[in-house]
Amino acid sequence: MTNPKIAMIGAGSTVFAKNLLGDILSFPELAAADIRLFDINQERLDVTEQVAGRVARAVGASPTVTATTDRQRALDGADFVINMIQVGGYKPATVTDFEIPKQYGLRQTIADTLGIGGIMRALRTVPVLLDMSRDMERLCPDTLHLNYVNPMAMNIWGLARQTPIKTVGLCHSVQHTAEELARDLGIPVEEIDYLAAGINHMAFYLKFEYQGQSLYPRLLELANSGQVPEFNQVRYEMLRRLGYFVTESSEHFSEYVPYFIKAGRDDLIEKFNVPLDEYPRRCEAQIGGWEALKVQLQDPDAPLEVERSVEYGSLILHSMVTGQPRVVYGNVMNSPAVGSGKLISNLPDECCVEVPCLVDRQGVQPTRIGRIPPQLAALMQTNINVQALTVEALVTGNREHIYHAAMLDPHTAAELDLDQIWALTDELLKQHGDFVPNQLQAAD
Repeated sequence: MTNPKIAMIGAGSTVFAKNLLGDILSFPELAAADIRLFDINQERLDVTEQVAGRVARAVGASPTVTATTDRQRALDGADFVINMIQVGGYKPATVTDFEIPKQYGLRQTIADTLGIGGIMRALRTVPVLLDMSRDMERLCPDTLHLNYVNPMAMNIWGLARQTPIKTVGLCHSVQHTAEELARDLGIPVEEIDYLAAGINHMAFYLKFEYQGQSLYPRLLELANSGQVPEFNQVRYEMLRRLGYFVTESSEHFSEYVPYFIKAGRDDLIEKFNVPLDEYPRRCEAQIGGWEALKVQLQDPDAPLEVERSVEYGSLILHSMVTGQPRVVYGNVMNSPAVGSGKLISNLPDECCVEVPCLVDRQGVQPTRIGRIPPQLAALMQTNINVQALTVEALVTGNREHIYHAAMLDPHTAAELDLDQIWALTDELLKQHGDFVPNQLQAAD
């Protein structure tokens, strides 16, 4: 594959696009790629286009860069589609997902993966991804779709039920957490050998070793020492209870389970340092700094640092173009093909799992893990229940399954009674309006 055609959907996410462009164009074999930048926000798209030119110059690359607000133009003939959109944006959608639940006494931290916030984000996002996939079926049917958009598992699952487009979901939680644990232990991360598996944001390190010896005794010693980093109290507590370390951050994980955010238990919030409303804080900070950042990124005299990120996207592209084999962590369906058998044998056939994948010219090839510890599979199942019902609502148009998903969410059920859950779901569907598919919108 010479000069691959790469469509970046949602390229107005300028900082993330800059990082991915730096990763991609730093490879000599990808330096002359045909890059198509797409976004619905012309101002942000213009900034990313200028940044792309600066990144190319910084790494000595000579790509063809096209910026467009025409999605079909960006997708036409694309070898790879990198997706980083946010449907509904911070305002109104994310604000709605936080503020209305708070009126019912339901507090959240990130609200983009599970819980009532994750359910609503899936209802907004999967239909847009499916519409985009229909374009891909016509314009680039052999493409590989690299999805960075949350809620990861529900997005991948919803697409797998409805389109043949090859999709892999990419997250950075596995490699980021490995780096954090390496710092905690004082060991270079490149010297640690690990294997993780599970579902996105709830995968666990099944192996975490240094020089052939398990590091779990040292991690457990740290967990019991009282010297755990303040921001990581939740995950170390779960290590003590389950015997394995989860790959997603403490602020995310605290709202996937019913143990840390509970009505009348502010002592738990303080003890485990749970950052309520963390995602809105991050969004406000990013929005507040956008104008200054825009000026900095566009200033040709300002230094532009291009350093390789830990994202897997460019590695997948490079391996598929050159044949160089690599292992990455990807989110794929547990049974990738009919009759192929499950990747994780004690999780459901249809769910989306996060496992190591071999990548070469043949594409992304998931690794079969077998059984995982039963306590981990059981905890994951509580999240898979919510994902399954949300996807079922999207695929069948049965609005009742949205309520069922909320009813079975561990955190929501720990905070609210059934009448509150139904009323909250009604109110969120009403407020989201046309962001939700017609058949799933609030009843009159």
